[in-house]
Amino acid sequence: MVRPHLDIDALRTFVLGFELGSFARAADRVGRSQSAVSAQLRKLEEQVGQPLVTRAGRGLALTDAGERLLSYARRILDLNDEAIDSLRRSELAGRVRLGLPQDFAEAWLPEVLGRFSRVHSNVLVEIVVEKVHALVDKTRQGELDLSLAWGASIDAPHLTPIAEIPTVWIGRRDWRLGRIARGEPVPLVAFESPCSFRDPAIGALDQAGLPWRIAVSSPSLSGLWAAASAGLGITMRTRIGLPDGLVALDPTESGLPALPAVSLTLVRAESEEDPTVSALAEIVLGVIAERLKTV
Repeated sequence: MVRPHLDIDALRTFVLGFELGSFARAADRVGRSQSAVSAQLRKLEEQVGQPLVTRAGRGLALTDAGERLLSYARRILDLNDEAIDSLRRSELAGRVRLGLPQDFAEAWLPEVLGRFSRVHSNVLVEIVVEKVHALVDKTRQGELDLSLAWGASIDAPHLTPIAEIPTVWIGRRDWRLGRIARGEPVPLVAFESPCSFRDPAIGALDQAGLPWRIAVSSPSLSGLWAAASAGLGITMRTRIGLPDGLVALDPTESGLPALPAVSLTLVRAESEEDPTVSALAEIVLGVIAERLKTV
């Protein structure tokens, strides 16, 4: 029996459609018409001989076959991209030093290192995980080649803006804000200042006329999550790496003010990087782009 060859472009659109929650958004992202994307989906269904999506209210949901194909599609695309990267690049060697905030180290670092090491196994990657200001200082001084940084006011010469990411109040699912109505201070769980999340959050509370107090101050993200999980207060971050048991609190329901988005920036030690540094930067940016679709 001659098996059909699954179309890579169609698989990429299929995966993207469910990551974005809409095939219309996927059509915009890949620069195709909605009819062309629908034709790709029909082609995949013809090749596997089963429907892949079904109506769910006003949207679409995966069938059992669609769930299975989605898992395979992600693996196929990863292997395809890895093969292309490996064959197009010359073999790199040496060392590259990457600085990351704790959010990314906990949530996305394994994927970055996995992709990079599969393609560039002769490169030693050194990772430094610290607060943003320390990372920026080390990158500016040449102690790191690359670093990711939160916040717009970064004092470094070689910057690449990546995205503006929503910031949310985070607390336990059963955390209640009736104390706001009683005029009690909002208990905050936060890093020490300066912090790209703490300072704007306090500013938003002050502007809204809501009293606050620092209930827990921690130098580590795991400390923030632990304190918030224990119900000692609420914290303010993005949804990246949000642990089980904690949720983003709806400002409309909670009475808390909306928070401004936070800038994410790639900081480089040199304007013209060595090829090894450029290769890691490309993978870091690729992983971020993919993961931000679901944040």
